[in-house]
Parts: sequence; C-alpha cells; structure tokens
Amino acid sequence: MHLLVIGAAGMIGRKFLNAVVASGRLGDRDVSRLTLADVVKPEIPAGFSGEAAGLALDISDPRAARQLVAGRPEVIIHLAAIVSGEAELDFDKGYRINLDGTRHLFDAIRHLSEMDGYCPRVVFSSSVAAFGAPVPDEIDDTFLTAPLTSYGTQKVIGELLLQDYTRRGFFDGMAIRLPTICIRPGLPNAAASGFFSGILREPLAGKPAVLPVPDTVRHWHASPRAAVGFLIHAATMDTGPVGHRRALNMPGVSATVAEQIEALRRIAGDKAVALIRREPAPEIMRIVSAWPRGFAPDRALALGFSAESSFDEIIRIHIEDEMAGEIRV
Repeated sequence: MHLLVIGAAGMIGRKFLNAVVASGRLGDRDVSRLTLADVVKPEIPAGFSGEAAGLALDISDPRAARQLVAGRPEVIIHLAAIVSGEAELDFDKGYRINLDGTRHLFDAIRHLSEMDGYCPRVVFSSSVAAFGAPVPDEIDDTFLTAPLTSYGTQKVIGELLLQDYTRRGFFDGMAIRLPTICIRPGLPNAAASGFFSGILREPLAGKPAVLPVPDTVRHWHASPRAAVGFLIHAATMDTGPVGHRRALNMPGVSATVAEQIEALRRIAGDKAVALIRREPAPEIMRIVSAWPRGFAPDRALALGFSAESSFDEIIRIHIEDEMAGEIRV
C-alpha cells in the first residue's frame, strides 16, 4: 500500500504514523510506501523500511495537491488545517488552507479518476465545530450542521465536497468529526479549545495552567489514542454500510470543566488542582459557548468506532503515553 498523510507533522499525524509503522500494516495490507506532507518537512517514522518521502509544501497551492497524488496513493489521510482560534483571527488564511487546500486536493484526485479510474480511500478530519448553538445537551446523527465559527464552516464545506466527490465515484471518502482531542501533548497551540488540555497537562507536570472559562462549560472529548483509532478504522473499514452520508460524529466523553478538574484531583491530588488559575477570557468563552456539549454517536458506534468511557481514562492514557506513567506534580 502507498499511504499519503497530509498534515503529517502534527500531533495526530505523528501518532497515527507511529502506530502504522509499529504494525507495518494498515488493515490487512502492508504499507510499503509513505508520502508525508506538511507546511514543515515531516520526519519519516523510525523503523519504516519501505520507500518514503517527507515534503514541505503549501496545501493551498493547487500544484502541491497534484504533486501529492501523482503517485496514486491508495489511502489518503487529510489532516492539514489551521486550528479554530487562528481561523477566526485570520479569515483569509482559514479559507485558503482549510477550504481551498481541501478543494485542490479533491480536484487533483478527480483529475486522475477521470483519466484512468483512480479511486483512493480519502479520510478527512472534520470537527464537532460543524455544529453551532443552539444545540441540545446531546446531538444525535440527524442534527443539522450550522456552525458559528469560520473553522466549523470550512469543515462543513469540506464534508459536503467529500460526499459529492464520493457520490460521483472520484474517491471513497469518509469524514470523521473529531471531538476535542484531550490531553494534547506538547506546547499549547492557537486552538480555542487548547485550555481543555492545558488545565490537565500542565498541572500533571507540576506547572501552572490558566482556565479562561467557567467550571460549568461542558464539551465532548476523546484522547489522541482514540483519534488514531478513528483514523485507522476510517481508512480500512467497509464503507458499503455507511451509505451516502459520509460524515460521522465520533464517540467521546461529555464532561464539564468541573468534572475534568475532579478527575484530575482523583488521579493527581489537590496539589495539581491548586495549579489551575482562573482568568476569564470573553473571546474564548464566546467561541466555546457555541460548541456541542455531548453526542449520541449511534452510527459511528454501530460501524465499529470506539473511544474512552470516562475522563479518568483519558487522563491515565496521557500519563501512560506521554509521561512514562509518572505524575510529576
């Protein structure tokens, strides 16, 4: 199999690639060739023995999309995007990367499909930001997509394009609406949701953290480990039972900030919780208040997707995967 990952230098891209290389397979097929792309040159995962290329390019340039699909990869994982906060601050950049980049990729595939019948599996990382207030406490699979951020709007347009290009037979597409991924390792990014990870990641490492929203804010979460599982399943599953509605709400855990903090207290104690400093940020609250609070992801569950069942589990996964099992507070 020739596997193409766009956005391969990001956290989820790296973890996905490490999982694939560790097994040597994606589903029931050996991965013999990797093409990795991002705005910075991605590193080839250690231990990969096949043919590999890491490319630094601008996905909003249509020439880049044509270059990426020229080798006709059988599976394409499209993770490239700028995050919610940055897309809100820079309107033009958000549409250039998140929408134009996706359209250029899909059109490059379409061109080859019309030439010789090329038809790869395409997995598009969408987001629960596809939904906007007013929302019920639990969103089911029939709830309308009406985002209230530019990022969410860009993701919904990408989903619709994917469904239409799939309907026309240019590729076999799956759009997975990722929950907020928590706990994200490393440094904070520009995502409006970044504090959900920060109020846990930093205290577990003995560092202070800032909480910009009230404890009552409720949101939908899954771990990086679950996100990797979503991608692998979407890349390898039988898409026949999915039908024409190719965008799926992924499973996760619904929790308030207060419930996150109490899970932190159970696992790391009062010293960790004391490191959280409350500093209200109205702009962050404005964005987050429009986001979903919970889901009933029945279609995804029936199709074999799975995630954690509690926030305690999410925290323990971070400690195992990123802290060598050792809390440092």
